[in-house]
Amino acid sequence: MTAPSPAPQAGSRPLLNRRLAAFGTTIFAEMSALAVATGSLNLGQGFPDTDGPAEIAEAAARAIRTGHGNQYPPGPGVPELRTAIAAHQQRFYGLGYDPDTEVLVTAGATEAIAAALLALLEPGDEVIALEPYYDSYAACIAMAGATRVPVTLRPRDGAFRLDLDELRAAVTPRTRLLLLNTPHNPTGTVLTAAEMGAIAELAVERDLLVVTDEVYEHLVFAGAAHVPMASLPGMRDRTLTISSAGKTFSFTGWKVGWAVGSPALVSAVRSAKQFLTYVSSGPFQYAVAEALALPDAYYADFLAGMARKREILSAGLAAAGFEVYAPAGTYFITTDIAPLGETDGIDFCRRLPERCGLVAIPNAVFYDDKEAGRTHVRWAFCKKDEVLEEAAARLRRL
Repeated sequence: MTAPSPAPQAGSRPLLNRRLAAFGTTIFAEMSALAVATGSLNLGQGFPDTDGPAEIAEAAARAIRTGHGNQYPPGPGVPELRTAIAAHQQRFYGLGYDPDTEVLVTAGATEAIAAALLALLEPGDEVIALEPYYDSYAACIAMAGATRVPVTLRPRDGAFRLDLDELRAAVTPRTRLLLLNTPHNPTGTVLTAAEMGAIAELAVERDLLVVTDEVYEHLVFAGAAHVPMASLPGMRDRTLTISSAGKTFSFTGWKVGWAVGSPALVSAVRSAKQFLTYVSSGPFQYAVAEALALPDAYYADFLAGMARKREILSAGLAAAGFEVYAPAGTYFITTDIAPLGETDGIDFCRRLPERCGLVAIPNAVFYDDKEAGRTHVRWAFCKKDEVLEEAAARLRRL
């Protein structure tokens, strides 16, 4: 998020409602435009610069040629994809879901988050979110008329960690929902089994719903493990799990996401989703169904490739003098610019294209507490190896 532009006026009243007026243009739009204008390498927005598996692209083309999904698909998603999502949850986590009543296909994870918050929150409810947070969280909470309560992940021992006492203290009688993201964007934190267990106990004790954004579930590096909240005692029926195909299969433009949970939760979210996009991505749904069934070797190779990319960029950033927080998951690296004598990440990122032909994202825009993230900058490493090697070379100009 950036500083908002002046709201257009209609008479004496601004056109943009006050809930959204604070958000302005997203930082991703600003920095991506800056990358294009300056010809810089874009390590800001988190999209790959190569496509996913050719056989999955061909599956989408085949669906279009044969008329599968060219018209409105079913509201909950095509049966083939809902069945594949349920099979994925069983295959990787041992979680059983009914594809007819417990799976909902959405226009990416972002729509799933928006529909969930619009459906499950009343004005005045409080939502606890871990900051720094993906910027759509704040906007969606605001659109629902609820109140965002941030709990900050803080640097400790080379990583960002959650203070469970701070989380517990943030819960009030008005708290309705915990909005979790693990693996976590932008810090790369993967909440541990112990942390997830403690959060689950808190949710049960205080009768809270939990919405979990798990889009980076298959990007967890050696030494960490992804623990789905829904797999923990007492959590299956109070957890809505959200994920998508974009990050795992490198087809971010297809915008195919999903939400899984109890019939009551999914029905509630579907009630909101039907008035957002209604349906989307018809042919791509058939292709993603095939992608989810790819063999274990695909997932292992995908992770190994990202681990290699992580090392290339991490080494380049460290050599340039940044403090590097090694991510346990996702395809982002957070760094501290303070060792370079810099004090403002937003200013640093706006000057970076001219200084060395690179674009990154200032983490401060993901915080309510701007000071907590003032000197932190996020870099995306989901790029070709040669692009990351060139980025490392350019960083030496700093």
